[in-house]
Amino acid sequence: MGLSPAPSEPVPPAVGSSRSPRTALGALRLWRPRQWAAVTAFAMATVLVVGVPTAIIPTPFFGREIPVQWWNYPALALTALLAGLILGTYRRSGQAAAPGGRLGSAGGVLSFFAVGCPVCNKLVLLLLGTGGALSYWAPLQPLVALASLALLAEAALRRLNAQAACPAPGA
Repeated sequence: MGLSPAPSEPVPPAVGSSRSPRTALGALRLWRPRQWAAVTAFAMATVLVVGVPTAIIPTPFFGREIPVQWWNYPALALTALLAGLILGTYRRSGQAAAPGGRLGSAGGVLSFFAVGCPVCNKLVLLLLGTGGALSYWAPLQPLVALASLALLAEAALRRLNAQAACPAPGA
């Protein structure tokens, strides 16, 4: 009975167990301008890596059979922002590998499938055919986008909270 702390005493979380946005914001406050420049560059690269092959960004190299949907643009923008933040955590010198790498990778791959043309995706066409891609895959794509963003957000929180729990020397 005497082993539990008094109700007024806060119990500190175990290292790495806290995934709060408040802790993540604290980690972001420690970032220097060079790291923010890297985040911006990574986000812009993500827009190109995802947006060009999916033809959200029109180019002569790729086309779409189905027009870009309205939700593709915010999904791409949020994907770029979150991917930029995740990749920016790797920019920090002295930071050991932190959790979130696999979640971020899975979120990035899912975002590519989410915003791509449903009938231009060879894998979906092989599995479902053209009719299945339009009837089954296209309506699921917004949900896939939400799942992708959830994975990317979780990965970003994990990486940022790991930085807050164990900041690099000189931070």
